[in-house]
Amino acid sequence: MDRRKISVIDYGAGNIASVVNMIRHVGGEAEVISSPQHLTHVEKLLLPGVGSFDHAMECLKEGGWLDELNKCVLERKVPVMGICLGMQLMCKSSEEGVAQGLGWIDAQVLKFDFQSDAVRLKVPHMGWNATTVVKRDPLFVDHAAERRFYFVHSYYVDCHNKDDILLSCSYGHSFVAGFRNGNVWGFQFHPEKSHRFGMEIFKRFLEV
Repeated sequence: MDRRKISVIDYGAGNIASVVNMIRHVGGEAEVISSPQHLTHVEKLLLPGVGSFDHAMECLKEGGWLDELNKCVLERKVPVMGICLGMQLMCKSSEEGVAQGLGWIDAQVLKFDFQSDAVRLKVPHMGWNATTVVKRDPLFVDHAAERRFYFVHSYYVDCHNKDDILLSCSYGHSFVAGFRNGNVWGFQFHPEKSHRFGMEIFKRFLEV
């Protein structure tokens, strides 16, 4: 058993190079897996994602990932982290499309809409923004400290179970920047592009 190895899923809808580099930079071993059969031996899992919700779900479906992912995460309880679109895929559905999500978290993905607001913020929400830790978690040493992360997204997660909310952020209104339920973590920002704050997350994830 190698608890310091993180298996990164390459399913055709994720930019994995920077994630792999960050894992290695903080002293972990990054294993890229491109077949669902490889999920049988993983100890930790990372689900990246870029592009549209429906396209990513179709890639997972066509690649035969769904059943094996559910066995890995829901039955074996392997720690898994979703990043950006990968976080959104863990939810039940998204306003971006019609496909059903993985459903690991009781949440819906909504679109930023500021058309009726007095100040019309740009979409996507892009750049550095401060977050607040909502509940204690092993991925954060100092829960009171403010952390800044790099965001690029037009859609955001709305958790139906507020106890799942790990980090909050504000862009026009408050939204979920991170969630956690059991062995499932998701982050809307890009920790692999967030310097020391992102490094903290990867370092701590290696230790869970």
